[in-house]
Amino acid sequence: MNLRERVGLNIQNLRNSRGLSQEQLALAADMDRSYVSEIELAKFSASLDVLERIARALEVDAKELLNERG
Repeated sequence: MNLRERVGLNIQNLRNSRGLSQEQLALAADMDRSYVSEIELAKFSASLDVLERIARALEVDAKELLNERG
């Protein structure tokens, strides 16, 4: 799994664990829902600024988005 896939999966898992829809996460991170979807599906690489906004919306440290989960 490459880093883009890992980040997308981590965002999706964290979002789901908080009971958030993509729309709710997108609203909290001030971005379009389709962009959240594309990041989760590893179709787009997110900038550090975008990852920081997503992490803040998920109430986690940004490094949580990069962690390898077992």
